[in-house]
Amino acid sequence: MLRTGIIGCGKVAHLHAKALSNLKDSDFTAVFSRTLSKAQQFGRKYGVSGYDNISKMISDEKLELVIVCTPHPNHLDPTLEALKAGAHVLVEKPLASSLADCDAMIQSAAENDKKLGVISQRRWYAPVLRVKRAIDAGKIGRPVLGTVNMLGWRDEQYYKSDPWRGSWEHEGGGVLVNQAPHQLDVLLWFMGEIDEVYGVWANLNHPYIDVEDTALAIISFKSGALGNIIVSNSQKPGIYGKIQIHGSNGASVGVQLEGGAMFIAGMSEIDEPPVNDLWTVPGEESSLDRWVKEDSDFFQSIDPTVYYIERQIEDFITAIMKGKDPVVTGEEGRKTVELFTAIYRSQRDRKAIKFPLAPETDKHDFDGRVVG
Repeated sequence: MLRTGIIGCGKVAHLHAKALSNLKDSDFTAVFSRTLSKAQQFGRKYGVSGYDNISKMISDEKLELVIVCTPHPNHLDPTLEALKAGAHVLVEKPLASSLADCDAMIQSAAENDKKLGVISQRRWYAPVLRVKRAIDAGKIGRPVLGTVNMLGWRDEQYYKSDPWRGSWEHEGGGVLVNQAPHQLDVLLWFMGEIDEVYGVWANLNHPYIDVEDTALAIISFKSGALGNIIVSNSQKPGIYGKIQIHGSNGASVGVQLEGGAMFIAGMSEIDEPPVNDLWTVPGEESSLDRWVKEDSDFFQSIDPTVYYIERQIEDFITAIMKGKDPVVTGEEGRKTVELFTAIYRSQRDRKAIKFPLAPETDKHDFDGRVVG
């Protein structure tokens, strides 16, 4: 067993606490908050110790793995402290809100010979794995077109539910940074490396927040494939989140990750199970209805808000024990940050952004997010 802990006591931390408590190879022992009383209150709920000092927590409890659950712009400092204190670190999505923070975290993990990963639990959804295996097996030829359509909704109550929501400084961005990283991660997992991105973003109907509620992008991949992204928090009460991949042989595969009102950690349940919504692989078209039923039945038999986080933490623990890379490394997490950073820069510069991207050291506008 690995001795495990959590940094941050917000809503999503409760999902990780349940997962760490459930896993047979996790000995969940401690939690950190900047406010000791909050850490102790959280700790009492799960029978673990509360701390207001990360290094002391890792040292006293001999922690080998910690999960960082702080707001996005605040992932850097606790991650660096935990790595230097001797723990492997798994970070809630996205890895960070800036490339500079990502690079500092990846560098520190290498220097301290520790593993770094980012939560991307939707990769463990059965219909997502089915798409990935079909692509890898060449069932659609080469992937030549990939699309993300995520049409969701966030209301004013949601943005008031935590003081950090809705601001560039404390959330790091809007739909791109908070709601879309899972969809962006899965798209990149399916499609591969990006060559360039042209993107735009706007705040369409949320005047009470600073950040974007909608973003669009056109992608050219290094393989020659094309991509299109539409992500939005502006469609009440939420419609769906879909990723569809079209192949060079004319066959198409797809997955609906979300249907109806989007899941909000600590505030709602998952409305609809993820399912394959498109499948025209020759000879397999008739399997779609069966897969939808099987996946839906399984989804209803578990707690999906915790089960898939358990699967990713399980993979990360196995990677630590066996000295191998986890499925989602820090470098993989950086790719999602690189993509949404390119969309912000593209709007600012009014041009396509070539990859790879490096942190900007000559500008101070948060990659074009903050104007004036």
